[in-house]
Amino acid sequence: MAPPIKVMVIDDSAVVREVMAQLLSADRAIEVIGAAPDPVFALARMARQWPDVIVLDVEMPRMDGLTFLRKIMAERPTPVVICSTLTTQGAETTMQAMAAGAVSIVAKPKVNLKATLLEGADDLVSMVKAAAQARVRRPVARVAGAVPAKLTADAVLPAAAASRALSETTDRVVAIGTSTGGTQALEVVLGGLPADSPGIVVVQHMPAQFTAAFAQRLNTVCEIEVREAAHGDRVHPGLALIAPGGRHLVLERSGAQYRVGVVDGPPVSRHRPSVDVLFRSVARAAGRNAMGVIMTGMGDDGARGLKEMRDLGARTLGQDEDSCVVYGMPKEAMKLGAVEREVALERIAGVIAGR
Repeated sequence: MAPPIKVMVIDDSAVVREVMAQLLSADRAIEVIGAAPDPVFALARMARQWPDVIVLDVEMPRMDGLTFLRKIMAERPTPVVICSTLTTQGAETTMQAMAAGAVSIVAKPKVNLKATLLEGADDLVSMVKAAAQARVRRPVARVAGAVPAKLTADAVLPAAAASRALSETTDRVVAIGTSTGGTQALEVVLGGLPADSPGIVVVQHMPAQFTAAFAQRLNTVCEIEVREAAHGDRVHPGLALIAPGGRHLVLERSGAQYRVGVVDGPPVSRHRPSVDVLFRSVARAAGRNAMGVIMTGMGDDGARGLKEMRDLGARTLGQDEDSCVVYGMPKEAMKLGAVEREVALERIAGVIAGR
């Protein structure tokens, strides 16, 4: 049996520390080795036993989480799950933390704190387990309960129909799906694209309150325009649309053009937005006019949708294992025969741009 995942919880809220420690300890694969009110206390405890995963608040006394995260990543890179308050200011700070190397986000509300954390217990445990598998590196410049039923894209869209997807248009669409490690990977890819790149639609697994801030941050470091998708937005060259957290993103044909729909629906592959839903919609609407890219992430969301895209003539790329934080989603896509070509992270932008 594998040794348990050693976790350190760092949060100035006693309620958060207590509830998170209880929820994580309830899973036999996890051992909470400590819970500290700020990074200074945590560092003293970690000097005796280093954790496999750190669950970290952002706004804390004595040393803020962002400063601590940068210190850890520079000195001893360790998977970090950010626990952030659901406010606009908190979302912006959290995006800085993700850029500094954190692998995922636990959303922490200001009200009904305990109840919300209890409701999200399965997500918290899954995030910690995914983080434990992550291969974190020093940052480079710019870079226990019942398991719910796992639905497929059928829950949101019918299967792709070949007859709707084969006619060619002058517009091209690139669909990108990613999860754990994806915030940093997307910055590398989108930041490497020229302003005249094909229109891009993106699903990044992320809580609802953070996707707008994530898109805004990417927009400041990219030549292309990046923004959170709104229902009816046209997909056009030089624009990347990020799926809003908590809702599915689908591509729709509008004559010879493409637009996006932002739709409700159940979680698919346990995610909303789901990469499988996006990829299936792209297969239906764009077919051979599209390219699909599946990148770092835990699980198999997107693998089946990418296979549908490839079957209908789209080009398909998978991020290679060496450059993934978690080689889960691309690996599952490879197993299905969905990936036409594996590419290192730093080369994906060049392939999209036709270089």
